[in-house]
Amino acid sequence: MSYEWHDILGNLGVSFIVGTYILLQMERMSGVSFTYSILNALGALFVIISLLHNFNLSGIIVQSFWMGISVIGIIRQWKLRHLPP
Repeated sequence: MSYEWHDILGNLGVSFIVGTYILLQMERMSGVSFTYSILNALGALFVIISLLHNFNLSGIIVQSFWMGISVIGIIRQWKLRHLPP
């Protein structure tokens, strides 16, 4: 078995997702923070890229939803910071 760039990227993505979740559970990060959503979206994107090289439809579907939900959080936080009340 070879370990290629997309495997490294996928593992980095998993570490982003799991790491932010650990920080959330330890109350070191807010689940509605911009950072939380960005790291989760990047994590999901990195896992999707990895899955495209070793195709797994179920994995791509769940990561697509994870990334989509994270993008909703990013947009929400951006609006809260940049639009007048």
